[in-house]
Amino acid sequence: MTRKMNIIVVSVIGTLLAALPLFAGSTAPLPSTQDKCPVCGMFVSKYPDWLAKITYKDGTVAFFDGPKDMFRYLANLKRYAPGKAPTAIESLQVKDYYSLQMIDGRTAYFVLGSDVFGPMGKELIPFANLSAAQEFMKDHQGKKLLRFGQISNQTLNAYE
Repeated sequence: MTRKMNIIVVSVIGTLLAALPLFAGSTAPLPSTQDKCPVCGMFVSKYPDWLAKITYKDGTVAFFDGPKDMFRYLANLKRYAPGKAPTAIESLQVKDYYSLQMIDGRTAYFVLGSDVFGPMGKELIPFANLSAAQEFMKDHQGKKLLRFGQISNQTLNAYE
C-alpha cells in the first residue's frame, strides 16, 4: 500500500470511530410511520425531535410524540398498557433538546412552563445536563426545573 493510501485508510477509520458516539445514544427500534402515541393517538414518526420511548424487558416498545405524553402514560399504566407493570420497564428515553440525542429519561432534567411548544402544545423540555437546562430556562422563560421522580399528572396539569 502506498503512503497516500495508508493516509486515506487511517482517515476513514478515524472518521468512523469519531462517529460512534453519535450512534451510542440511539437504540433500535425507531418508530415506523404507523406507530401512534398510545396517549394522544398522533403518528410519532412525524415528530422525531420530540421522540420519547419506553422499552420493556420483553422487547416491546411504546413511542410517544413527546415526554409529556410519556409521563401521562407512566402515571396510568393500567389504562394505556394493561398487563404491564413499572417493573417490566427496561428503559425510558427522551431526546435532549439541544443535541437531539436519545438520553436516559430517568436521569434527564426537564424544564416546564417555557415558551417552547411541542407537537401537543406545552411540553416538558428534556436535557442531559443541568447547565443546559438552566441556560434554556433563562432563554425561554422556563417556570420549573424537575427530575424524573418529581413529575406527576398533578405537576403536568399545573402547566397545561
